[in-house]
Amino acid sequence: MDRREAEANLSMIVRENRFTIAVVFPLVGALLFVAGHEAWLPAWLAQNPLLIVFGTLVMRSPLVAGLLPEIDRRAGIALVALAVYTYAIEFLGVTTGLPYGEFHYQLELGPMLFGTVPMGLPVFFFPLVLNSYLLCLLLLGSRASSRFARFVSSLAIVIVIDLVLDPAAVTLGFWAYDGGGAYYGVPVSNYLGWVVSGIVAVGLVELGFDWRALRARLDGCEFMLDDMVSFVILWGAMNAYFGNSVPVAIAVLLFAGLRRIDRFDFAVGRSVRKAPR
Repeated sequence: MDRREAEANLSMIVRENRFTIAVVFPLVGALLFVAGHEAWLPAWLAQNPLLIVFGTLVMRSPLVAGLLPEIDRRAGIALVALAVYTYAIEFLGVTTGLPYGEFHYQLELGPMLFGTVPMGLPVFFFPLVLNSYLLCLLLLGSRASSRFARFVSSLAIVIVIDLVLDPAAVTLGFWAYDGGGAYYGVPVSNYLGWVVSGIVAVGLVELGFDWRALRARLDGCEFMLDDMVSFVILWGAMNAYFGNSVPVAIAVLLFAGLRRIDRFDFAVGRSVRKAPR
């Protein structure tokens, strides 16, 4: 089996299981997170790191299948550089408090590199940046031709996404900020740090990929942003359960953005089940 056949097979699997991947998996994940948090599950199952990694990989599969045809040598180098940067900035953050503020992991999210940061960190981090970039290409329309607009919009969406993710993750006990924070236990320094790390991450994506090719791929690949659908469902539901009203409102805005570009219609499941255009 060559690369094209492998890519086609993965796309077929994702396409035939869109509703399960984009809706069922995050809903089941949210239920398991709640059950683990409330101690309704046995200790070995509650917030099991390997189960978290597995579920995350499944929800990432639409993004992977969508991007694979666009990964050439230049994009591959950019992704490797982004992975190295991801580990480096996270290790720096855990050990020195820079640039996010003093924090530590309370749950080992899979095997830990040097006992400090999760080895699967790119699986968690890459989609925040890549989905933001893809979403901005659709939302910007004709203005996507401006590198400045792409860069600023992608960076803004990265930070917006973390405004939804971090409060729920802190409440679940994934990680904690040593001094707490005014925003649901998250300090302002975390978001200032995300500006710094996001500039580098978005810059690498911009340098590594041809935005026109990605835009064309989005037009032909109806499931490419399903990972964002999963994110909205999972972390929107978790924040709703914990009563985090501002993150819920932001998740609703992300929902509206996905609806605007015809990528998300939860009421009838149309955006995660329709045929390719």
